[in-house]
Amino acid sequence: MDWVKYFQYDRRLTDCAKDHRKQPTKAESLFWWIVRNRRIWWYKFKREKAIWEFILDFYCSELLLWIEIDGWYHNETQDYDEERSKWLYDNHNIKIVRFTNDEVENNLNWVAEYMEEIVKDREKDLKSLLW
Repeated sequence: MDWVKYFQYDRRLTDCAKDHRKQPTKAESLFWWIVRNRRIWWYKFKREKAIWEFILDFYCSELLLWIEIDGWYHNETQDYDEERSKWLYDNHNIKIVRFTNDEVENNLNWVAEYMEEIVKDREKDLKSLLW
């Protein structure tokens, strides 16, 4: 698609991202099962993707869509997370969607249905940018 962007990353994060992929949380494994192999609208998602100084849980470059699976530790970083999300959207049009571990682990069908809505909405948003 015409709006696909590729971003620089800090190469020092590559090993850390690989380690994260090797030891996913239960919620991350379940979510990966939903989006891997282009199961959601034929879009490719990557796990533990390094972009700038961040490691994104799941990222789709075709949709400029970042999915974050938040564990308990995000309760302590909410202000930072919101600031980062706003900066990424305002400066690079990357949309961030957050699910909690509990939502993914206990309501996976809802997460999958909601992801389909997110993808449809994101397609519309990005197409409107081209016109």
